[in-house]
Amino acid sequence: MTVELISDQGIAPDARHPEESPLAIRGMTVSYGQKPVVFSVDMTVQEGSMTAIIGPNGAGKSTLLKAALGIVTPLAGQAKVFGKPLRSQRHRIAYVPQRASVDWDFPTRVIDVVLMGLYRELGLLRRVRKTHLDKATSCLERVGMADFADRQIGQLSGGQQQRVFLARALAQGADLYLLDEPFAGVDAATEKAIIAVLKGLRADGKTVVAVHHDLATVHEYFDRVFLINTRKVAEGSVAEAFTPDALDRAYGGRLATAQMDRAAS
Repeated sequence: MTVELISDQGIAPDARHPEESPLAIRGMTVSYGQKPVVFSVDMTVQEGSMTAIIGPNGAGKSTLLKAALGIVTPLAGQAKVFGKPLRSQRHRIAYVPQRASVDWDFPTRVIDVVLMGLYRELGLLRRVRKTHLDKATSCLERVGMADFADRQIGQLSGGQQQRVFLARALAQGADLYLLDEPFAGVDAATEKAIIAVLKGLRADGKTVVAVHHDLATVHEYFDRVFLINTRKVAEGSVAEAFTPDALDRAYGGRLATAQMDRAAS
């Protein structure tokens, strides 16, 4: 497979069959005020892959993800999930937002946060049965947080909070997992725990897409990358698309090169 670098006319090989893609974004444009943050971006996610969305600060990484989810309204473009409109496929998506965007003062227990991921099973009356509690507890065990089930969410450390939100996503039993900077501000143990869970999801045939900022861990954590700086810069496997040339185009030089060197050392 060849990598697609920026081109107004080119079509990536993965884009030929968007109906088979867990997430296919076409022509996505988002503007805050008069400034376009994402401009005419196409992206095709491969099923069963782990994809990192990479780019400098202000490049539109998180905005692209939010536009695909309908959290922000695009000026143009659309996203399809498994070949269908988003509204009919939300049950197949689990989303983990940036930790900084969550109101951690809201008075709720850890177990209740995870139970939110079972909203489809709980129904309108929200009657929590033992089977629901067992499932939520199992998800907490997967992220190493079962002992904190009755703790108030605001009393946890940043890394612990991130694990709980990942447990909530696991409870949804989704096919596509979208995470916005899941490793930002967490300790090394939490980062290791999160990546182990995500790789386990990939091994089960699930698809993972994460906004990521640490270039040094891309080779270790992901098999595909999507580079963006308002426009798409490159898309493809890590071996093909995560290159010094593509990074220079996205970041503009020495920062990317230095981090690539650190990753290789």
